[in-house]
Amino acid sequence: MTILSNRIENFGESATIAMSQLSRDLAGKGVDVINLSLGEPDFNTPDFIKEAAKNAIDENYTHYTPVPGYLDVRKSIALKLKRDNGLEYSPDQIVISTGAKQSIINTVLCLIDNGDEVLIPAPYWVSYREMALYSEGKVVPIKAEVEQGFKITPEQLEDHITDKTKLFIFSSPSNPTGGGYTEAELRALGEVFKRHPKIHIISDEIYEHIRYVGSHFSMASIPELYDRVITVNGVSKAFAMTGWRIGYIAASKQIAKACTKIQGQFTSAPSSISQMAAKAAMESNPSEIKFMVDAFAIRRKIMIDGLSSIPGLICNEPEGAFYLFPKVNSLFGSSFGARKIETAQDLCMYLLEEAYVATVAGSAFGADKYIRLSYAASEDTLKEAIHRISSAISKLER
Repeated sequence: MTILSNRIENFGESATIAMSQLSRDLAGKGVDVINLSLGEPDFNTPDFIKEAAKNAIDENYTHYTPVPGYLDVRKSIALKLKRDNGLEYSPDQIVISTGAKQSIINTVLCLIDNGDEVLIPAPYWVSYREMALYSEGKVVPIKAEVEQGFKITPEQLEDHITDKTKLFIFSSPSNPTGGGYTEAELRALGEVFKRHPKIHIISDEIYEHIRYVGSHFSMASIPELYDRVITVNGVSKAFAMTGWRIGYIAASKQIAKACTKIQGQFTSAPSSISQMAAKAAMESNPSEIKFMVDAFAIRRKIMIDGLSSIPGLICNEPEGAFYLFPKVNSLFGSSFGARKIETAQDLCMYLLEEAYVATVAGSAFGADKYIRLSYAASEDTLKEAIHRISSAISKLER
């Protein structure tokens, strides 16, 4: 038997990918499964982006590129950051990677040493925790419940900072909750960070364009924090380009250089053709993708209205992204025949096997009392999912 490294043995599997695989396994047996476990837009990549990729192939953009990405593409990202976020970055402050996920792990590996504390508001995206642990950091969650819109307060942040705190990672709008911080809320958190100059901040803004309430604000806009904020973004969510695998950071030159160094040893640059497709996305007006956001807004209402009507589920109204994160702990202790519902994972498995709806347990996101549902699916599919979930929950005996 091969003895694997402790590193991989202790590494957690992505719960969202695992649940999606279970749903695919059921579908492979002919079961009509509704998969609400993955955060992937159900739209196709816009035609103007696909045309840019086709042109790139015809123009022989098929060779190695500089490790941080083509200069022209990084210039386009810099222009986008200026246009949409009011942020000034030069191309040598930008590193393009194989998805925003790689952008984040590059940064974490460049910043965290053994024992450094990484603050992560919970609920958090599943990979933040595993990336911090892989880098030998100590994860310090800061819990926020549905009653506070899943957003931490400056007082909570201050209470969790120690002399070992090195990094803070958050997303806004959020995966898994859809919660979005306002400018005032981020500036209030910023006041705390100003008092602790050794802490860096990874601001994951991958859902910036999918927002229904208020406007997006980038924490790097706060002058005193500019050099300490690593802005992470990409094209997967807003432009329906999950398979193209393009993400990027905008950061200080020191951090950008460090991320280029580590990327040069692990993967080198991302796909040359995908970069040219991303260039078209970066140069487009955000109005080009408004039709997707409008569709998500309609679906959001369908899901909020539908799930809120089911006894035992508590939902809020998320500001962005395409997730709902209902509180379900009032269902713990219920049963269906011999099946007991003691945890959110139990409930997710019950919904998968009895209602044929795939969801993800909140424990994967640091929130044991919740489950996550994606509404990146058609209106009819979501209505059917709500019907199935309602029917299955109504059968539980409490």
